[in-house]
Amino acid sequence: RNQTKATVQNREDCLLKYLLFFSNLLFTVLGLVVLALGLWGLINKESFAQEKIGQISTDPMLVFVVLGLVLSTLCLSGCVGALRENCCLLQVFSATVLVLVAAQVLAAIVAYSFQGQIEGYLRSGMLAAMVRYQDDLDLRFITDEIQIGLQCCGADNYRDWEVNMYYNCSAPGVLSCGVPATCCVDPLENGTVWNSQCGVGSQQLDEFSAQSVIFLGGCLGGMSRWIEQHTGLIGSVGIVLLGVQIITLFITTRLMDNIQCSKATS
Repeated sequence: RNQTKATVQNREDCLLKYLLFFSNLLFTVLGLVVLALGLWGLINKESFAQEKIGQISTDPMLVFVVLGLVLSTLCLSGCVGALRENCCLLQVFSATVLVLVAAQVLAAIVAYSFQGQIEGYLRSGMLAAMVRYQDDLDLRFITDEIQIGLQCCGADNYRDWEVNMYYNCSAPGVLSCGVPATCCVDPLENGTVWNSQCGVGSQQLDEFSAQSVIFLGGCLGGMSRWIEQHTGLIGSVGIVLLGVQIITLFITTRLMDNIQCSKATS
């Protein structure tokens, strides 16, 4: 009976060990890909150059670097800890996962409780991105994707583009008093040619005249509507991600208990 129990124990240890190893290996590779993408973005834009290094803290690519570094380091500790049956590494891994789970739950509660303040932060962030629209390719790409995806223009309305020095009505040049082409209702001519000048002079139009040329509504309202329409999907994804982390925590704890039991009986 003792031999049978030991065999079952060994099989369980082996299953938990390699399940934890391969799952962490997958996320380690994913983390390294995200890290490489972030570093490539920073290097490609020459963000480490002396004249740009002061603005690196606001570079969106830095988010990818930090996320990739944290994810790959955390999962590598779980990967090596499971493979080597190292309780110290597994304890670090499980403690970090536990902190992340608690932080996500706390973040969800805070986000629900302070929706008004979060909207203010989003407005400030989008206006800051609009100010640097012509100077930062990443912010330009993000802003364009939001405006195309949500069919919106500006933070609250299309006249928010006044904050950009190139689209300001007092600015010289063809872009003066205009908006980006991604604000346009139909930026394509004949369905094939992108018309980058379709938003020229749009800020001078009244809403009735402008509505046939550009989207009048701001992106913050569009974001709110999108979240309301996809509340179920967002909640489901959040629950699944949280569940995966809790299961990982359970597997890690169970594996550590088995390792300690094996050492005690040997």
